[in-house]
Amino acid sequence: MERSIDYIEEHLKEELTAEGIAAQAGYSLYHFCRMFSLCKEMPVMEYVRSRRLSLAAVELFSGRRITDIALEYGFETPGGFAKAFRRAFGYSPSQYAARMNGYLRDRARYEVRDYMMEPVIINKPEFKVAGYGIETDVDGGNYTQDVASFWHYYDGDNLEDKMYALLNPPRHGEVGLCVPAEGGGNAVYLLGVIVEDFSLVSSDMLTAVVPAAQYAVFTTPPVDATDESDPDVFARVVKSTWRYIFEDWFPESGYEHDEAGLNFEFYDERCHARVDTVMEIYVPVRERWGQ
Repeated sequence: MERSIDYIEEHLKEELTAEGIAAQAGYSLYHFCRMFSLCKEMPVMEYVRSRRLSLAAVELFSGRRITDIALEYGFETPGGFAKAFRRAFGYSPSQYAARMNGYLRDRARYEVRDYMMEPVIINKPEFKVAGYGIETDVDGGNYTQDVASFWHYYDGDNLEDKMYALLNPPRHGEVGLCVPAEGGGNAVYLLGVIVEDFSLVSSDMLTAVVPAAQYAVFTTPPVDATDESDPDVFARVVKSTWRYIFEDWFPESGYEHDEAGLNFEFYDERCHARVDTVMEIYVPVRERWGQ
C-alpha cells in the first residue's frame, strides 16, 4: 500500500488508472481496489482526485492561471476542475484564492484579526454526528487540557481509521463539537463524522444530533503545518480564531450568538499537513434585536 501511495504521489500530473496503480503494487485490480478502500476509506481514483485537488489548491497562490493548473492536474476542462474543486472545498478556485489572498505572504508574525475575512452566513439543516469523545468539566478550567489529551489519544490509538471503517460516512471530514451535559458543568467533547443514522455506531462511540441553525462560517488563516520547527502553530491559530470571533467579530457584526444551536469545528482535506492548512468554525447566529 505504501508503494502504491508513493507511485500516485510521483505521477499525480500524469495519466493514472486503477489498473496501472494495481499493477505497480503487484495485485489484481479487484484485490487492490478492495484493500485500498479498506485502508484509505475511499476508492483509489477518488483518492487520486482528492490529492490532485489538494495540490492544485496550493498552486492557486502562485499566480498561475486556473486553466493551466486544471490541465496540469489532469482535468480536461477548467469547468470540470471548478466543479470538482467546489464540491471538495465549498468554493470555486477563484473564490478560494481570493479568500486566502495575502495570508501566506507574512505568516511569521501577524494578528488573526488582521487576516480574517468576513464569514459566510449559511442555513444548515439538522444533522447527526457519531464518533469518539471525552467527558470534560467546562466550568472547572480543565477543558483545554482534557481536549488536548483526547486528541493525543485519538491520534495515538488510530481512532480516525477505526471510525471511518465502521461508520463509512458519505463524505470525508471530521466534526469537533462540545455537547453540554444535562445539569452541572460537565460536557462531552465529540470528534466524529456526519452520518445518515446511528445504525453502525459501536458501543464505545458517542453520538449527537446537531439542530438546524443559521451559521456564521469562519475559515482560519492558513498556516504552514509542514514546518516541524513549530508543530503547535495550527492549534494556536484555531484558538486565536475562536477568540477573534467572540471578542472582535460579534460586537461589530449585527449578530448575536444563538445559544440554542451548537458551535462546531470542521476538519477536511485542507487541514492535513499542508503549507496552507486551514479549518472551518461554524457558530450559530441570529440577528441582534433592533439591528
